[in-house]
Amino acid sequence: MTRGQVADVGGELSVHLLHRPGADSLEHLCSRLDVGVHVSFGPDPVALPDCHVLVAGRPHREHLASSPRLRALIIPWAGLPETTRDLMRGFPRVAVYNLHHNAAPVAEMALALLLAAAKSIIPTDRLLRLGDWSPRYQTERPALLAGQTALILGYGAIGREVARLCRALGMQVLATRRHVSTVSTGLEDEVHPPEALRDLLPRANAVIVCLPLTPATTGLIGTEELALLPPGATLVNIGRASVIEEAALYQALSSGALHAAGLDVWYSYPSDEASRLHTPPSAYPFHQLDNVVMSPHRAGHAGPTERLRMEHLAASLNAAARGDTIPHRVDLDAGY
Repeated sequence: MTRGQVADVGGELSVHLLHRPGADSLEHLCSRLDVGVHVSFGPDPVALPDCHVLVAGRPHREHLASSPRLRALIIPWAGLPETTRDLMRGFPRVAVYNLHHNAAPVAEMALALLLAAAKSIIPTDRLLRLGDWSPRYQTERPALLAGQTALILGYGAIGREVARLCRALGMQVLATRRHVSTVSTGLEDEVHPPEALRDLLPRANAVIVCLPLTPATTGLIGTEELALLPPGATLVNIGRASVIEEAALYQALSSGALHAAGLDVWYSYPSDEASRLHTPPSAYPFHQLDNVVMSPHRAGHAGPTERLRMEHLAASLNAAARGDTIPHRVDLDAGY
């Protein structure tokens, strides 16, 4: 974004957050903002007439229409809700951006799920709590990741952090990315276009899915793709569940064709607070499988998550006020 497109009143920038952060988070945000960046809060569209930047994940049409000076929408997380994508098509003057403050905690969860699944941590822990040492004496041994190959689907902010952690384990890293030419990776990782997926899967001892859900990624991995993986492969999904076909994933795990999986994203979610204690995450009984590590979509949660969110938001707002490029612009056509 070029100078003047957002801060069009001599460096003054008016920012509106539809949801007010907690007191500590708000103080942290304000402490990092440049002079001239003015912040307001609340869901009322009446407060937005002079707004240059709106911070919201799911704004309504009246929020966008009430401010003729609005030039940017910052979604305060990584991802683009389908309703927001459809809405923003009617406001081409408003550029859309994401925050990627959660790259480190999500990547750490991906690594934790990879290790727990590959090493069969959950079932052996369960048995030893009962006094059963039999896994120690079984001929089947835990998978070794050092010297193996990890395939990362989605080489964005999270995917690159996952790659760094995999390299620290001694793994070779392959990756797919929509725009390969925009990444400078040196000689450490092999980065390929998405069309190379079927050629890459037979090389992958571990697959880590870091993709958003878009028309191009929905059902990207099905029965045929899972069958291309070598024996003993482990799969981790910290992107979106429906990138992998639900039935195909369950069949591959229950049959043993896939060694193990660590899953933080699911096919069914609680519809309200009352259903949080009794909502199965899938139509299939993944919970009955010992080779699945299950996590309730909490990879992005960590102690300092909100502070990190405010720091990344402040950096984006300061860039807008200075006339610099705001990071992480979203391509509405691609969906991320």
